Amino acid sequence: MKYLVFIFLLFALFSCKSKKKIALSEPGVFYTCSMHPQVMQSTMGDCPICGMKLIRVEKKKGTTDETIMLSDQQIQLGNIQVDTVGKGTIGDEMILTATLNVDETKTTTISARIGGRIERLYFKSEGDYIQKGAKLYDLYSEELNNAKQEYILAIEKQRVLDNSIVDLKQLVQSARNKLLLWGMNEAQITELERTKKSSPLTSFYSSVSGYITMLERHEGDYVMEGGTIVRLANLSSLWAEVPVYASQLSEFDPGGSATVRFPELGKEVQGTIQSMNPEINPNTRVNLVRVAIPNADNQLKPGMPAYVVLKNRQRNSLTLPIDAVIRNEKMDIVWLQTDKNTFKTVMVQTGLETNGRIEIRSGLKEGDVVVTGGAYLLNSEYIFRKGANPVAGHNS
Repeated sequence: MKYLVFIFLLFALFSCKSKKKIALSEPGVFYTCSMHPQVMQSTMGDCPICGMKLIRVEKKKGTTDETIMLSDQQIQLGNIQVDTVGKGTIGDEMILTATLNVDETKTTTISARIGGRIERLYFKSEGDYIQKGAKLYDLYSEELNNAKQEYILAIEKQRVLDNSIVDLKQLVQSARNKLLLWGMNEAQITELERTKKSSPLTSFYSSVSGYITMLERHEGDYVMEGGTIVRLANLSSLWAEVPVYASQLSEFDPGGSATVRFPELGKEVQGTIQSMNPEINPNTRVNLVRVAIPNADNQLKPGMPAYVVLKNRQRNSLTLPIDAVIRNEKMDIVWLQTDKNTFKTVMVQTGLETNGRIEIRSGLKEGDVVVTGGAYLLNSEYIFRKGANPVAGHNS
């Protein structure tokens, strides 16, 4: 009888403990750690990572996998700030970063007219300035040397055999044209005609002035007919290349004017919008706009940073702080507050950017409450918690 009473008491004790444990688990509630939000338990207790007391969090009705809910402490620790979307004036002036580059319309490639071995280069470094008419290189070419001898022989035949029956002028002119075609100038041919002596090396001269941007050959190299010797660039004008988002292209007027500023030099110049790439880079969603600027004093150099200032009309539009928009290679998104401490992402189309604010052309309406501070932290928290990027559910 005593054993039966003892077994009954043990059963009643375990039954009470089991009921107490069940009572701690509440539907629609979970417990998490403010320092380790990945910890989510159905019962109260301590964080298994840091030992801190878990925080009680209620799941809001309508919360889906696309949303994320934070506690008041998490909002405070993450410095999450929200603001109501409203209309404001944007425009008047758009400032974009740019990089100076060579004006490709003012570049020249000097190529070999005939094959041979380069015995000497008179300019050997990129960046060297070559004056028009300056001696560029000496070439040894068997074919060209044979053509020189043919010209000398044609002149001698004309001098000895020239009479009313035989006319050798056409033969001499043909040999002369061949030398001109292969790159010898009038002065060199005249000297050959006068001395009747052919040098094994032939000098070639630059037909334009410019700076060396690429040196393709070196002394001792063999060059084929048509092979590139050097590339020259005239730096009297340059391109300020501006990466521009697709949404900003409408603000550029092809052939319009723009101001290019150089804070390091304390100067600005007026430029002309010359060209745009015919297609947009699919990875970055940006286009490259080229603004041509004068460089008469050669003070500006390719590779220098600059700012392009574009004047445009002001307009009244929805605007947000630039940091509120998260950009990637596919789309722009913002975090929208749907309930207390509850957020989800929405895709937006952006427009102008000026004075730290960005235009929202679609995706939001006036009165929406969006995250303006801590958007990137919220994005990281979503990925950390759910193991997926919040933009995965959007269509690009």
